[in-house]
Amino acid sequence: MAGYLDEYGVKDAKRANLTKWIVIGVLAALILGISGYFFFQNFSEERAVSHFVDALNAKDYPAAYKFWETAEAQKFYPFAKFNEDWGPQGTYKNPGALKVVNVDACEAGVVFTVTYPAIDNFGLWVERETGKLSFAPWPRCPGRHLQIMEFLKNTFGGGKK
Repeated sequence: MAGYLDEYGVKDAKRANLTKWIVIGVLAALILGISGYFFFQNFSEERAVSHFVDALNAKDYPAAYKFWETAEAQKFYPFAKFNEDWGPQGTYKNPGALKVVNVDACEAGVVFTVTYPAIDNFGLWVERETGKLSFAPWPRCPGRHLQIMEFLKNTFGGGKK
């Protein structure tokens, strides 16, 4: 025979357990969503730089120039000048030595700070709308910056001290 108080509190415990799992699920989805946003925010621009360097490594300079080729680039940075900088006798003739040390997202594009041996750091700009590369007009995007990644690198290793 079932007692009068046998079911007392069971519904409340189930409701509390369900609430706990809903809160955990929402927090996990929020963390995954924010992480995914920061991880994939510059994905296509990073691929453009990667494909550019791959074309340089393959010594396919016309294909590499296509990442730079716009009407303005043909006027101000023609293929002859591009080949002078990035070609076999150019300043940046060893694309394997290029290292991206910082990625700075702007509204219209992304600035990749690049190091190359015996040359000052320089920036590569990738325009979001077209995916075209150029030399960055500034070392970092204008405006204030959250420097979360720099903080984490310096705190947990990988950063210069």
